[in-house]
Amino acid sequence: MKLIEPTMDYDRQIQAYRSEFLFPGASMDGGGGLRKCGSTAEWLALIERLKRSETAAPEYVRSSQYIYVREEDEKIVGVIQIRHELNEYLKKFGGHIGYSVAPSERRKGYATRMLAEALGKCREAGLTWVLITCFPENEGSRRTIQKNGGVYLDTIPYEDTPGQMIERYRIDL
Repeated sequence: MKLIEPTMDYDRQIQAYRSEFLFPGASMDGGGGLRKCGSTAEWLALIERLKRSETAAPEYVRSSQYIYVREEDEKIVGVIQIRHELNEYLKKFGGHIGYSVAPSERRKGYATRMLAEALGKCREAGLTWVLITCFPENEGSRRTIQKNGGVYLDTIPYEDTPGQMIERYRIDL
């Protein structure tokens, strides 16, 4: 497995990953806008802008985007985004890291390993702790966070969806 920045070399794999989420309507957390972009080139341009605060849209923060690639077949099994700072929304609901694993690749331990590697990238970037959130019904994400040292902080109402709650965890680096 390798955690790498996406490039056009992975165009076919990126679009295959994206399509796994479009048809069932699943949430693609940590995709840095991939779900909304019509092409890999458009997505790469967006994540390039997100690398610097001065080029990110006002509602976004500086972030780094990665794909998690299985080396034997070059399949993208997951995506993960590291946000280097938190705005008010992220302080409550999104945290420093968002991630997802392709529906066809879940329950194989990829999320736990991908998050562990991303935490190393967070350390390299100078972060000393990270906030990560998940929905209470997402047992897989909760276990992934806890296996990587996540300490439960609280559960709060999620402002985007009335009646929905969100769990917040802290991982000290």
